[in-house]
Amino acid sequence: MTPVVLAMPGNERAADELARVIGAERGSATIRRFPDGESYVRIESTVQDRRVLVVCTLDRPDAKLVPLLLLAAAARDNAALDVGLVAPYLPYMRQDRRFHPGETVSARHVANWISSAFDWIVTVDPHLHRIERLSQVYSIPAGAVHAAPDVSAWLRENVRRPLLVGPDSESEQWVADIANRIDAPFVVLQKNRRGDRDVEVSVPDIQRWPEHTPVLVDDIVSTARTMVAALEHLRAAGAPAPVCVVVHAIFAGEALLELRLAGAADVVSCDTVPHVSNRISLTGAIAEQIRLLFESGISPSSADESRVNDNQEETR
Repeated sequence: MTPVVLAMPGNERAADELARVIGAERGSATIRRFPDGESYVRIESTVQDRRVLVVCTLDRPDAKLVPLLLLAAAARDNAALDVGLVAPYLPYMRQDRRFHPGETVSARHVANWISSAFDWIVTVDPHLHRIERLSQVYSIPAGAVHAAPDVSAWLRENVRRPLLVGPDSESEQWVADIANRIDAPFVVLQKNRRGDRDVEVSVPDIQRWPEHTPVLVDDIVSTARTMVAALEHLRAAGAPAPVCVVVHAIFAGEALLELRLAGAADVVSCDTVPHVSNRISLTGAIAEQIRLLFESGISPSSADESRVNDNQEETR
């Protein structure tokens, strides 16, 4: 039967586009809060014996996780064949070890919660560092879309003679991949972070490419302190106004304004997090990753005896 795509609040546009691309039905669900702050979830579409895809990017995740898990449970209670999560941005991946005594490894716990509620997950460029693969923390099939091909296509069409600039050593492999795809030079800055909003950046010699447009590329920008520091150093070095390209545009507080005030010629992001800077669509790449997961033979799990379909209706 035709799959059903459900959207968590704020993800309606992404769900509409994904349903169109994969030929699925765009399902309907009510998700709201009771006056006491608890979540109410109801699926209006028929999901029995059908694949259900829930679209929910997980920036600012804490307020989203409880209704998201309840929506997955509602799909199971109504006998969905299987329930998958399309989360273009995946949170808590940066807390991948104990940095100080008394901490917990949040990445593992959040992965356990999601794995217990869903049969599979698709995301975009998760922040992998000490955790090298999603399978190390997720016990369900997990597909990771790479934004590099679509970012490269956008740069090829919109930036003349780009010089790719990575904000820190962690970005080198990713920035090198994009640069190689468009046959452009690249440099990587050295970052020394002294606190959440205190970042020192050293800029290598960029005078070797005087006719190129610097393009600062990063996977996640939240406070933007790293990118702002890089912008200031690039401008001080006499570089033309740089273009900033971001995969996940978290942009906490006044981050976007600060980038513009620091001298960014343009700020462009992928559409993994809804934002005014979204100009690079990854819907096609996400749809392809879903197709690959389906073809790999995900085992439907709606027949588990532990999943009870309770048809009694109650009011609150």
